[in-house]
Amino acid sequence: KGPMATPIGKGFRSLNLTLRKELDLYANVRPCVSIPGFKTRYDNVNLVTVRENTEGEYSGLEHEVVSGVVESLKVITRKASMRIAEYAFKYAIDNKREKVTAVHKANIMKKADGLFIECCREVAAKNNEIRYEEIIVDNACMQLVKDPTQFDVLVMPNLYGDIISDLCAGLIGGLGLTPSANIGLNGLALAEAVHGTAPDIAGKNLANPTALLMSSCMMLRHLGHNDKADEIQNAVLTTIAEGKYRTGDLGGTATTTDFTKAIIDKL
Repeated sequence: KGPMATPIGKGFRSLNLTLRKELDLYANVRPCVSIPGFKTRYDNVNLVTVRENTEGEYSGLEHEVVSGVVESLKVITRKASMRIAEYAFKYAIDNKREKVTAVHKANIMKKADGLFIECCREVAAKNNEIRYEEIIVDNACMQLVKDPTQFDVLVMPNLYGDIISDLCAGLIGGLGLTPSANIGLNGLALAEAVHGTAPDIAGKNLANPTALLMSSCMMLRHLGHNDKADEIQNAVLTTIAEGKYRTGDLGGTATTTDFTKAIIDKL
């Protein structure tokens, strides 16, 4: 799916959040990998954020206690925490990763985040072939900016995942380059571009379709079409690396049509 706008501070509930909750798409997976030939502040970034998608601060439980006082509830359950931890370790094993890092704030939210890391530790104990570490969320942000290559797979509750996954996208060039997939039970999945709707460039043939294409590759892999996904991904990455056809957000002057045609020519 493409991006959908959400009103800020008023209006209807986020449609993205509604889809994730109604379909029980409990794991948001966002690989962040440096693109060869596209220079950013960092080289050799290769990490994956795995975000719990259904609860935490995004449980949608808010109310006004009295005028001027609003209460927002953070919900952490053992069921959801075990499920996301198990997914992160399975992802690490299936994709030949070496380490899983749990991101938390259990030094302050001792019960809520305490339960989350308790579940992560329990799953880690069953998967000794994967190294396991823990890091407090504020330190995680600093360490990612200092040296992102020290991380591999990061697993975290909902709000931290929302923030850190965008931070990681910035390490490789922005949300316009970053794929995303939301994974549920029984093979259910929703792949999406996570950047905004960019109404200011709508209809102007300027948008960068990379995030949507790379997300589509994640969907193809989920469906078992790894060869087709690799073919499309290689065509996208080669086009960006060559530098001749890049959209404005990547420092180029190419239109969406030019960029797309360059990709098709490589298939």
